[in-house]
Amino acid sequence: MSTEQASGPPAEHGRGPGHRPPLEALLELQDLDTGIAQLQHRRAALPERQELASVTAALGDTSRRAVEVQGSRAELVERQQALESDIGAAAARREALEQRMYAARGMPARDLQAMDEEIRNLRQRRDQLEDAELEVMVALEPLDAELASLDADGARLRARAGQVRAALEEAERELDEKLAVQLDARAAVASSLSEELRSRYESLRARLGGTGAARLVGSRCSGCHLELPSMEVDRIRHLPSGTVVTCEQCGRILVPTAGPPTA
Repeated sequence: MSTEQASGPPAEHGRGPGHRPPLEALLELQDLDTGIAQLQHRRAALPERQELASVTAALGDTSRRAVEVQGSRAELVERQQALESDIGAAAARREALEQRMYAARGMPARDLQAMDEEIRNLRQRRDQLEDAELEVMVALEPLDAELASLDADGARLRARAGQVRAALEEAERELDEKLAVQLDARAAVASSLSEELRSRYESLRARLGGTGAARLVGSRCSGCHLELPSMEVDRIRHLPSGTVVTCEQCGRILVPTAGPPTA
């Protein structure tokens, strides 16, 4: 376990972080960093953010399904239009043949019989085409119903997305305000530390999961939560004030808290 004397900028008259012992200020800096990390985690994990992602995904699914249904419907409509065109053509041809038959004078019986046969075929053809058109119309009904349902779902989801987005922005604003206060406080406390102590703390914090300084609570390091030998704890508590000690188990800067030394 290494020890060294902590130093900091000279204290000025008045109140401020510069008047506290460096290690006490270092613990406050650690507490602020922990609080900032917690606020940042809360901001990233806001339930409104998760709900907005869920609603946006559902809206995307609804839109994709609507495109699929519209594509299927367009094919059926195109089929229906083709059938209507064929029905119209068959009706026009039959009407023309019937008019010729009614107006026929002296036409050979063979020709009349041929026209009569074609008219019968055209009627059968018309019936087949109309049956096919009816099938298309029946197939269109559920697609139209689904499109109406998807449209309603899309409107509902868009409205909900707007509500959640507004709630998310408000929640982010509140947390950003708290973060700004914490960051300002952090800057003030950090500036009261020496460059050497601050750099050492920052390096440890980056390497050790965000905790560069830990309290010695009783005989336990609050950073790694392991017990130190009683003799070592007693030695630490009798070191001159401001001596920088590191935990021999996790390497964090270890700051004794107020209390009697452990025997």
